[in-house]
Amino acid sequence: MDIRGIFFDLGGTLFHYDGNRKRTGRALMQAMSQLAGSRHLAPEDIGRAYRAANDEIAREYAQLDYYLHADMFRDTFRRATQILGIGFDDDVYAVYHHAQHTDIVEGLALKEDCLHTLAALRDAGHYLSIVSNIDEDMLHPLVEREGLHDYLHHWTSSEAAQSCKPHARFFEVSLEKSGLAAEHVMFVGDSPEHDVNGAARAGMRTVLIRNGDKPAPLQSGAPTVDPDHTVDKLSQILDLV
Repeated sequence: MDIRGIFFDLGGTLFHYDGNRKRTGRALMQAMSQLAGSRHLAPEDIGRAYRAANDEIAREYAQLDYYLHADMFRDTFRRATQILGIGFDDDVYAVYHHAQHTDIVEGLALKEDCLHTLAALRDAGHYLSIVSNIDEDMLHPLVEREGLHDYLHHWTSSEAAQSCKPHARFFEVSLEKSGLAAEHVMFVGDSPEHDVNGAARAGMRTVLIRNGDKPAPLQSGAPTVDPDHTVDKLSQILDLV
């Protein structure tokens, strides 16, 4: 293989979700309880409703070439209120959305071998970038906070590309930025549907990174192709290039 560039997904790939899920769960419980008023909602009922809404909305949004995650989060929350039989309120949602956004950004933490792996790849002369289904107001704070601009040549959100993985335009935009041909790029991500399917169709080599037994979020159940490689740690990529 003549791999000259490595494109990375963000959440579940360079960052792990462990702290993120706990923080956003608290904000969700508070918002739903407020909307329910005097009606008691058990936390497990709220959780089930939100998971069902998330699965449903993920399948709907999987059919779209492009969307803002802010819109998807709002639709998921609204659908959960419908499942629970409670009303939706813009003001309550605004407070929840602000907390959710803050919790997502602050809750995402770099995987322990991330910077070591990026530094080794950079020093070996590889072109490095982030290609993430994320909105601009999440991607840039994370890059800045962790100093990832010291390792990466570019980082692109789905909002900036006006396209979401696995759709072709996002991969085309990223390749245009890099100046590389698809056959010289390895794509690393945790989502079989978004990362592996999309990158494979674009002609890139694919690496699926596993996070134990935790599935990637926002999977719609679409058929997936096998990755070229599967790893459990980012540092294992160093043996593939």
